[in-house]
Amino acid sequence: MKIAVVGATGMVGTVMLQVLEERNLPITELIPVASARSAGKKLSYKGNDYTVVTLEDAVKMKPDVALFSAGGDTSLEWAPKFAKTGTTVIDNSSAWRMDPTKKLVVPEINGDVLTADDKIIANPNCSTIQLVMALAPLHSKYNMKRVVISTYQSVSGTGVKAVQQLDNEEAGIEGEMAYPHKIGRNALPHCDVFLENGYTKEEMKLVKEPKKILSDDSFSVTATAVRIPTAGGHSEAVNVQFKNDFDLTEVRQILNDTPGVIVEDDLANNVYPMPVNAHNKDEVFVGRIRRDESQENTLNLWIVADNLRKGAATNTVQIAEYLVENNLV
Repeated sequence: MKIAVVGATGMVGTVMLQVLEERNLPITELIPVASARSAGKKLSYKGNDYTVVTLEDAVKMKPDVALFSAGGDTSLEWAPKFAKTGTTVIDNSSAWRMDPTKKLVVPEINGDVLTADDKIIANPNCSTIQLVMALAPLHSKYNMKRVVISTYQSVSGTGVKAVQQLDNEEAGIEGEMAYPHKIGRNALPHCDVFLENGYTKEEMKLVKEPKKILSDDSFSVTATAVRIPTAGGHSEAVNVQFKNDFDLTEVRQILNDTPGVIVEDDLANNVYPMPVNAHNKDEVFVGRIRRDESQENTLNLWIVADNLRKGAATNTVQIAEYLVENNLV
């Protein structure tokens, strides 16, 4: 099986290659793809060197699957060109997520919606993935009514430029700014661009994407997304009101039994999810599980995951694995 990684030299693309090395997709040929200025560079994969090619060349090579992480504009232009040749594209940008003709997939939750005819498949936003991993099994049991989310997102979610800004600030170096303000020792309630309704794009992704993934718009969502000076890993404080009451012991058991979710909730020993511990892991960690005593049928959760792994690269690769395992490519 030929697999192309589009955006192979970028932050998420690099992690995609790492995840592919760790997992067991039956890859016979790897095609690293990047912009023209990166073409000709060498990338190491499983001990072998591979030459980076351009998008034009990659389309001609007709890969079976193309994992895209090269930005929305690139995806809008090039994903259809790959799909036209028979390649199945799994796209990590926001370009296709809310397109009603495209599937938005977290394999553990709704992989069964995929068919062999799906040639462009959307990978959800990083914050959405970890959110629905925890909420989907609880929604099935208790039926969500309203979800309030506050995120604490790492600079790696913005990209290399933002990581460099934080590194520069910590080293006392003046450099290029990814944000309109300093990020070190600060918190910016400003993830992505502001929209006319006063929300950011990131916040509206959290409002819309869970409903599409769960195929259910019966619950409401509101979100505030905040950028904090952590190098990796997103955290979320989630308050969810259910239509039906719940038992906390049962809630913990449901989450414990959910593949890809790990409960870390031992307050006596100061055990709770933290981004520093989620680093380089594929699981979603849930803790601080407690009843909201101000409102009936309402639960508080603290959800943490590595945004570059399960939030991006790993979920993309897992979609490819699902397609292979179910003979859809």
